[in-house]
Amino acid sequence: MADQDSVTEVFRSARDSLLRHRTDYAAARREFGWPRLDEFNWALDWFDVIAREHPDRLALWIVTEDKPDTKLTYAELSARSDQLANWLRGLGVGRGDHVLLMLGNQAPLWEVILAAMKLGAVIIPAATLLRPEDIADRISRGGVRHVITESGETGKFAGLGGGWTPISVGPAVAGWHSYVGSRAAPAGFEPDGVTRGSDPLLLYFTSGTTATPKLVEHSHVSYPAGHLSTMYWVGLQPGDVHLNISSPGWAKHAWSNVYAPWIAQATALVGDYRRFSAEAMLEAMVRCDVTTFCAPPTVWRILIQSDLGAAPPALRECVSAGEPLNPEVIERVRKAWGITVRDGYGQTETTAQIGNTPGQPVKPGSMGRPLPGYEVTLLDRSTDAPAAEGEIGLDLSRRPLGLMNGYRGDPELTAEATRGGYYHTGDVASRDADGYITYVGRTDDVFKASDYLISPFELENVLIEHEAVAEAAVVPSPDAIRLAVPKAYVMLTSGWQPSADTAVAILRYTRERLAPYKRVRRIEFTELPKTISGKIRRVELREDEESRHGGEHETEPGRRTREFWEQDFPGLKG
Repeated sequence: MADQDSVTEVFRSARDSLLRHRTDYAAARREFGWPRLDEFNWALDWFDVIAREHPDRLALWIVTEDKPDTKLTYAELSARSDQLANWLRGLGVGRGDHVLLMLGNQAPLWEVILAAMKLGAVIIPAATLLRPEDIADRISRGGVRHVITESGETGKFAGLGGGWTPISVGPAVAGWHSYVGSRAAPAGFEPDGVTRGSDPLLLYFTSGTTATPKLVEHSHVSYPAGHLSTMYWVGLQPGDVHLNISSPGWAKHAWSNVYAPWIAQATALVGDYRRFSAEAMLEAMVRCDVTTFCAPPTVWRILIQSDLGAAPPALRECVSAGEPLNPEVIERVRKAWGITVRDGYGQTETTAQIGNTPGQPVKPGSMGRPLPGYEVTLLDRSTDAPAAEGEIGLDLSRRPLGLMNGYRGDPELTAEATRGGYYHTGDVASRDADGYITYVGRTDDVFKASDYLISPFELENVLIEHEAVAEAAVVPSPDAIRLAVPKAYVMLTSGWQPSADTAVAILRYTRERLAPYKRVRRIEFTELPKTISGKIRRVELREDEESRHGGEHETEPGRRTREFWEQDFPGLKG
């Protein structure tokens, strides 16, 4: 087994390099190197060490609607995860076993994460919104041997085969081991062997915006240590109180509710609410002295539609990830709070790859520059040669620590994603002369209209600036003359009606701000289909457009009552 002091100090040295250069991007890029961690168990070799050094520092703070706050220090979580690991071992949870973890934002979620890591078990995070058929897929493809879920969710598992150990958190459920029993387990945990850095730790089912969810495998270093880049992007420092809005079961929850804040020795602040409330969140930010805040674009859009008020007094950093953030949102927050929301980019398959970092200029619409430890090349979509605009690729000759092991059970998909010496993200972007990278769209979202390449995101940025538009998604709509034209599916803000008057107002607004070949020419008012992690499923919208055309490029499919085309409005010129 590796000497714990040495492996801890190797990791600490890499982290401290980033902390020293928190606002000096060039120095951070120049001096940072990924730590070599051949043997590494983050829960034992980092979290427990910090718990001994700073036993009384708050690690986890959960605020709820109708119950007192839950507060756990580093020492308390370290001891509790030891006890839980012993209890789980007694139930048969061993090294390499796959554990389906389906809990909401409650303390046992973090206790299990740490305990499973200490045991060397493999965690399959799952959202409580999953349907029984989704769970069955995870049990089957994920090779699940143990299930830990809330008592109220156990009914979803009825009749699902697999021979797994059932463990429930909450009121006792017949046939399930009660989590309460873990409180009687002995303290003090001893690992049963070595944890290799390359050993699997996490299996994520991707949110499936375009296809069946892929099974992404991360190791004991790729996420726990790879999130050094995420810590740097957020701008976290020891003693910070970090609030991240994300649901358990998805990668971003692990990014900013587990690894990044605890790498920095900060406090992870979490809201456990039945429904998201902007007012409750803003009140918590003030009461809990939040210093750093991360939220997805959906939440930022909700916030700017509410009364932002003055900035929470302790707030220093604001970031956004999940999908690109529209410049209009960034400007609205800057005017209200005097803080620039910094966009960032990463995937379930990686940690944060690209970001606008603290203390650096932010260019409107740009995701920023490659983060320390990441070498980003844009690859021509036809030739895979380096280009000024193309698919975001990661140079595997300098493989970033935060990159997944691969797609479990699918060597062909892994090989395709890592062909030609690069990891291919499937996202298209452009890079300017200063190295700033701007998102264009998914490789399967970008389309041609009148032989011009169209970025849906660019058009959506303009749409969302109109006061009537809450959210928008642009897809190609087949057209007899232009092959395809941009069509916007729009969800309206409160107070606006899905009428012809609203449609013409939005179309006119976009025509004044877009080149003729980029103009939105069709619009439909509707709810947007989303994955359960909140990402827009443009694939459904594209398929809907294609299926509604009886013949190839038919001009007039059956119109819906809330659908409008530019030719409906003769007053629109050009």
